[in-house]
Amino acid sequence: MNNKKNSSTIKKSKMKTHPFWSFFWLTFLLVSLWYAWYSFYAPSNDITWIDNMESAQKLANNSDKKIMIFFTGTWCSPCKMMKRQVFAGQEVNKAMDAKVVSIEINIEDSNSEALIKQYSIGATPTTIFIDTEGNVIDYAVGKVGKAKFLEMLLNL
Repeated sequence: MNNKKNSSTIKKSKMKTHPFWSFFWLTFLLVSLWYAWYSFYAPSNDITWIDNMESAQKLANNSDKKIMIFFTGTWCSPCKMMKRQVFAGQEVNKAMDAKVVSIEINIEDSNSEALIKQYSIGATPTTIFIDTEGNVIDYAVGKVGKAKFLEMLLNL
């Protein structure tokens, strides 16, 4: 009888977890949820994005600006982070308005296949600066920081 009591006590103590683990898993869950939100949240910005090359070329010709093509995808976390950290700033908005006509190309869109092939896009985000004839002036593959992006804009 005493053996049964000891084994039942042992089973009950094994089933009870230490408070640390409850705290650990709750914290892990909250941090994971926050990071997922942070990765996919992109605030609105004042940039006027165009979604086709013909309109951008006309606008660029009429305004004597270069063209910036931003290749992205709906699933692209670094693209959303770039929109939040780089494109949402006032300094960047002013510089972009002054220097470029901005095109946002979703690589999942079947209408964008020609541009993807023309510029050999293999990763997102990819940022390309071109003249009105389509010649590449500058480009960056991957997430670009605010300082580097402003430097690219100012060197156009």
